[in-house]
Order: sequence, then structure tokens, then C-alpha cells
Amino acid sequence: MSNLIFSLNATLPVFLMMVLGYVLHQVHWIDEKFASALNRFDFRVCLPILLYYQLANTDIVKAWDTKFVLFCFLVTLFSIAIVSFISLYIKKRDLRGEFIQAGYRSSAAILGIAYISNIYKDASMAPLMIIGAVPLYNIMAVVVLSITDPLNEKLDRDALKRTLRGIVTNPIIIGIVVGIVWSLLRLPLPKFYNNFLQRVGNTATPIGLIAMGASVDLKKVGGQLKNAIVAAALKLVGLELIFLPIAVALGFRTQKLVAILVMLGSATTVSSFVMAKSMHHEGTLTSNTVMITTILSSFTLTFWIYMVRSLGLI
Repeated sequence: MSNLIFSLNATLPVFLMMVLGYVLHQVHWIDEKFASALNRFDFRVCLPILLYYQLANTDIVKAWDTKFVLFCFLVTLFSIAIVSFISLYIKKRDLRGEFIQAGYRSSAAILGIAYISNIYKDASMAPLMIIGAVPLYNIMAVVVLSITDPLNEKLDRDALKRTLRGIVTNPIIIGIVVGIVWSLLRLPLPKFYNNFLQRVGNTATPIGLIAMGASVDLKKVGGQLKNAIVAAALKLVGLELIFLPIAVALGFRTQKLVAILVMLGSATTVSSFVMAKSMHHEGTLTSNTVMITTILSSFTLTFWIYMVRSLGLI
């Protein structure tokens, strides 16, 4: 019972923040345009500042773990390969691309920070997980969606160049890089500046979760439901079953194990729908997967956290 209470204390606050966003959307206090603006603001301002603040206040040389970063990278790469292989049952090439992206691409930044902070009051391992996984998320999403673009027969080099440019200018990546440099140079953080960063950073998780909940629209669930359910099952359960035991066997514990757990089994990121639409895909399969995983991830993550807690791993 104590392990169950521990798990619920870790996941329920996150779930309730998303429920709040959904309710505010239903009563028309937050519309789709405002939810989209909240997502952009969180992605471009709050999350980068939070990551910068955490790293600038961390001894990065002491905290750096090459094994952990490399594991996150390789697991992400193998996850994409597994989901791509399973997608072969889908005959339409463009739908296959949507399935692959929705099946592997997590809301790792927002949910990783949220869950680790809830459990440990500190999310210093989240940036290392993001370094290992998120750039590869973005690169491979463009590769997959370009290869399966219904208007193109081959990979669009211009799209790849735009993505690489986008990764270099990605606010989250910039926040991480600046935070690492700040830590390595041991630059001071005056109290007023540190307090400012902390206050802005503290808004990142609630804003992101409310925006995520407000983006859920159950009325839009329609076509491609079967494929979306398969993609969601892979996202929330399948990849965890494959890679979580490997992470445990390699000795990852506490914050690192929670970061891996969330990286593998959190909801499909909302931005995957925007990217699919912008690259000429229909988008229904992606939007359905985002909704299903957003609704169910709190329950499945509660289960996974309960399991690893019961085994004394976190």
C-alpha cells in the first residue's frame, strides 16, 4: 500500500494538472489558439530557462554520466527501429510515417521534469536524458515523415537542412548548452538573478501540463483509431517492457531510472501532430495517438513507477 501511495503521489499531481487544462478547455476559458500559444511560450521560454537554471546550479562535471546519455540515445534509436518494423503491417506509406513518429516520440522534456521533480524535488537528470533523446527525436521525425511524405517519392534534403537548423536553434537545446557552459565556467548566479530564473522555471511544468490537457479534444477521435491504439500500446507499454529491464540490469536507479521510464512511456508529444500536418500528412492517426497516450499515460506511468518502487529501485 505504501508503494501504491508513493506512485500515486508521483503521478496524480501531473494527471490533475492535465485534467485542469481539459476542464478549462471544455468551459471555453482556454481555446485551441490559446492552448497552442501556451505550448509555444512554455517551449520557447519557460522550459529553456528551467533547464538552464538547473544546470547552472549543478556541478556538471560531477553530474555528467556518459553511460546514461549514451543509453538514452541508443534506446531511442532502437525504439524507432522497432516501431518502424511493426509499422510494416500498414499498407499506406504516409500512414506508416505517422505511426512511426507517434509510436516513439515522447513528451520527454515536460513530463520528465514533472515526474522527477515530484519524486525527488530535483530534476538534474532530466537534462541529461533530454540531451540523449530529444535531438534524435526531432531528426528522425523529419527523416521518417519526409520518406513517407505523400507528395514526395524521396527524402527531401531541404527538410533535413531545416531540421538540423531547427535543432541548433531549438530553445531547449540552447538552454541546456548555456547551462552546461555556465556550470563548467563556474560563473556566479547573483541572488536576484537566481530567484528570477527559479520563478520563471517554476512555471514551466504547470503551464506545459495545462496546455497539454487543453489540447485533448475527445470529439476529434475518429478515423485511424485501430492504428492509433496499436501505436499508443507500443508507446505506453511495449517499449517499457523491452528496455526497462535492460536499464535495471545495467544498474540505473533512482532519478536516472525514472528519467528512462518517462522517456520510454510518456505521452506522445503534441508537436508531433503539428510536424505531421506541416509535412503533408493527414494527421488523424497522430492526433488520436496524442489524445489516447495523454489520457492513459498517467495510469500506465503510475503502474510502472509502482513496479520499480516495489522492487526497491527508486
